[in-house]
Amino acid sequence: MPVKNMTKKQIQTFFERLREQRPHPQTELNYSSPFELLIAVLLSAQATDVSVNKATDKLYPVANTAQAILNLGIDGLKEYIKTIGLYNSKAENVIKTCQILVDQYQGQIPETREQLEALPGVGRKTANVVLNTAFGQPTMAVDTHIFRVGNRTGLAVGKNVLEVEHRLIKVIPKEFIIDSHHWLILHGRYCCIARKPKCGECIVSDVCNWPDRFEFGAVKSIAIKNLS
Repeated sequence: MPVKNMTKKQIQTFFERLREQRPHPQTELNYSSPFELLIAVLLSAQATDVSVNKATDKLYPVANTAQAILNLGIDGLKEYIKTIGLYNSKAENVIKTCQILVDQYQGQIPETREQLEALPGVGRKTANVVLNTAFGQPTMAVDTHIFRVGNRTGLAVGKNVLEVEHRLIKVIPKEFIIDSHHWLILHGRYCCIARKPKCGECIVSDVCNWPDRFEFGAVKSIAIKNLS
C-alpha cells in the first residue's frame, strides 16, 4: 500500500513535536569551525559519527586548518584517520581539498553549493550539510535516515534522494526549515529506525501515514506531556 502524503496540518504538528522534543538540535559530529565541519562530514561517508569523532578529536588539536593538514602530509594525516573506513581515498581527497582551499580561498570555506561541490570528495549531501549547519542556509542533506523517514511517514515521498530533498524543501514550513535536517536525522537514527521502528515510543506516530505503524506499537493519539 503506497503511503499518502502528509497534509499541511500533519506536517505542522510533526515538526512542532520534534521541536519540543529537541529545541536546539545539532549534528553529532564534533567541530568548532566550518573547516572542521567540512572535513568531518567528508570523513563520515560510509562511517559512523562516533568513529569520525574519535579520529578528529585527536586530529584537530594538532591540525584544524587547511594549511596545518597540508603540513602533516598525506601519510601524517592517514595516521590520524586510519581507523575510519576508506581512509586512504578520504586522505587523498582531504589533502586535495585543503590545497584548493589554500590556493583559491585563503584557507576559508566557500559558501556556495557550486564551489563546495567542486572540492574533491564533496558531493551534494556534504555540501548541503555544510551550507545548513555552518552557514544557516535552508538546505536539506538527504541521507539514508532522512530518505527513510520522508518516505515511510509520508512527509516526503520520492524515488531517490533528490526527489525527497526537493519535496522536503517544498513542504516544510519556513519556521522549521533550518533545524529540520537535524530533527529528521535524529528521529531516523533513534526512533524511526530501519528494521524495527519504535512506533510505540514515537511522538509523531499519530500524524504519520505509514500503514504498518500500528504493528510496531503506534497509538492513535499522543500525550504531549510525555515528550520529555
